[in-house]
Amino acid sequence: MADRGRELDRAAHLRKDLDFLERTLEAEGTLLVPVWRELHVVRGERLVLPNARAAARLLDAGGELVWLGMLAGKACFAIDIDALPDPLVEPSLGPGAELIDLRLSAARLPAEDTELAFYARALLLWHARHRFCGRCGAPTRPRDGGHLRLCTRGECGLEHFPRTDPCVLVLVTDGEHCLLGRQREWPAGMYSALAGFVEPSETIEQAAAREVLEEAGVRISALRYAGSQPWPFPASLMLGFIARAESRKLTLDGAELEDARWVPRGQLLCAPRPDFFVPGTHTLSGQLIAAFARGDLELGNRTTTTPENP
Repeated sequence: MADRGRELDRAAHLRKDLDFLERTLEAEGTLLVPVWRELHVVRGERLVLPNARAAARLLDAGGELVWLGMLAGKACFAIDIDALPDPLVEPSLGPGAELIDLRLSAARLPAEDTELAFYARALLLWHARHRFCGRCGAPTRPRDGGHLRLCTRGECGLEHFPRTDPCVLVLVTDGEHCLLGRQREWPAGMYSALAGFVEPSETIEQAAAREVLEEAGVRISALRYAGSQPWPFPASLMLGFIARAESRKLTLDGAELEDARWVPRGQLLCAPRPDFFVPGTHTLSGQLIAAFARGDLELGNRTTTTPENP
């Protein structure tokens, strides 16, 4: 069951109120989401959200501070604590805390914690990569609670906003098999649905067809949208589809994919093996694959089951 105390209201109308943000940072109950070198602090199966009043050392570390919104009436900020040599010794984080990489361990957190952690990571990483203006090269400074960076050169004054890169993820099937591939840098034995970024002046439908053809040499039809997932590694939005293969012949591009194979539905229902496993259902790919294995994705049915968002 969801913890309604951690349902996030982004409260965008408060971002421009600097007086409110400064007062709130010193108020009783204000929470922080610390991020240390792209890792998150957890205890057990929950994010650690220290109270700002008790976390002076985290605030004094001098890292970026970003307004996230309200959690059940409590203000919440993300904070970059990269400057700390070892954040786990900080008393405000409490005993038993550990650092995790969300790409590998998001499945252990409830959905509302994952949303909060993804949001914090995406914004802080954007700040780290946009300290200088892309037009004139001058330094930028944060505004609007960290949701905008402004060029400091008066003649330029360009406003920079966080960007999200759309990425298509396509589960291709012939009815009883689905097409899965793997990249060289992935953990050994892991296979997933095919994916790639949408290019300039391209629809997401065109991107889906192009990526599957480029990577595996397969033409697709009967494309169906199935769901989306934010994936801030560094700033993607995964747009999930299922599609029918026009043929089963594979021609790998040799660059994106190390291997690709047609996997029968029954194999997906078996226990994972060291030489073959798929992403967990905390990922959109894992959700689509699991839904296909259960028989919930039927291309001929316009009421295709949409996987539950993570």
